[in-house]
Parts: sequence; structure tokens; C-alpha cells
Amino acid sequence: MELILKQDVENLGFKDDVVTVKNGYGRNFLIPQKQAVLATASAKKVLAENLKQRAYKDKKIIEDATKMAEAIKALEIKIPAKATEGASAGDKLFGSITKADLVDAFEKAGHTIDKKFISITGGNIKRLGQYNAVIRLHREVTFELPFEVIAQA
Repeated sequence: MELILKQDVENLGFKDDVVTVKNGYGRNFLIPQKQAVLATASAKKVLAENLKQRAYKDKKIIEDATKMAEAIKALEIKIPAKATEGASAGDKLFGSITKADLVDAFEKAGHTIDKKFISITGGNIKRLGQYNAVIRLHREVTFELPFEVIAQA
């Protein structure tokens, strides 16, 4: 079944992509949830016209996203967290570091990023050390950002 996505769907595609999915997934989930519409000939023509009109606007958005990415790459992110003391488990955290903690660190630095656009390599963090996060500011602007989890003083 061919569908046109009306919004970003994780592990499937971005808004306005034409995707092929199994009939049940499209008919029972994507279409009722208003995440997609059938890719009929007329819907594809409307989509092509919309994409043409949006191409010029996207150029500016991509330039802005690239500038923001460069500014964020220049940041040195250090997230303080409570950790256990002692030689046996000296780097284990109380709790974990999540996407929300990264969003807070970005906001303190003056950048607003929604947590759905952040992916921490390896999931939630439970130990001190260096980690990487993949940040997607636009479908064409993604980058990897190193950050460090340090013991809270």
C-alpha cells in the first residue's frame, strides 16, 4: 500500500514522503491516526506542487538549521549528575541521563531543541564519561554531538 505521510513517523519517513507499507499497518494505524493518506494519482500531483512551492522556503530553513548546528557543535556540553562514591562503583549514577537532561543543557546555553529530535547513542546513560548524541534539526541537517557526564560537586 502506497501512502503519503502527513507528519514524521519514526523508522518510516518524514512528512510528505511517499512510502510503501503493509496494508494492515496503513489501513489500521497510519490512516486512522491521521499520519498518512492514500497516495492516489491526484494526491501525488498535489504533493508535487506543494513540494515545488516549499523548495524555496526550505532553502532558508536549511541555512538556518546549518548555522544553528555549527553554533551547537561549538558548545562543550557537561552534564553534572550525582554519582556513587568509592572505588567499587565510583562512576555509577543515581538515576540516569536522558534526552530531557540534554534539552536542559541546550536551553542553558541559549538553544531550544525539542527532545524528539535528539537520539542518545546507547539509550539512557547510567555512568560517568564521554557520550555522543545525534541531533536532527532538519531532515537534511543531522550531526553528532559529543558530551560529557561529570560528577556533581
